[in-house]
Amino acid sequence: MAKKTEKKIDLNNLKPGEEMKYEIASELGYLDKVLSTGWKSLTAKESGRIGGLITKRKREQKRKDHH
Repeated sequence: MAKKTEKKIDLNNLKPGEEMKYEIASELGYLDKVLSTGWKSLTAKESGRIGGLITKRKREQKRKDHH
């Protein structure tokens, strides 16, 4: 079996959905941890906070777009 290698994260070349995820990770102070050891290194609580904020922001964006 080939060993799975982590791709180097290019913050200047993110997919649209990933931008918000990295932005929130940065705001919460998790970005250094993610960049050095990957998303798997986050605890369930940390991941949940990021997911919750992504959902909240997407909901707010939809609300703005509809008004």
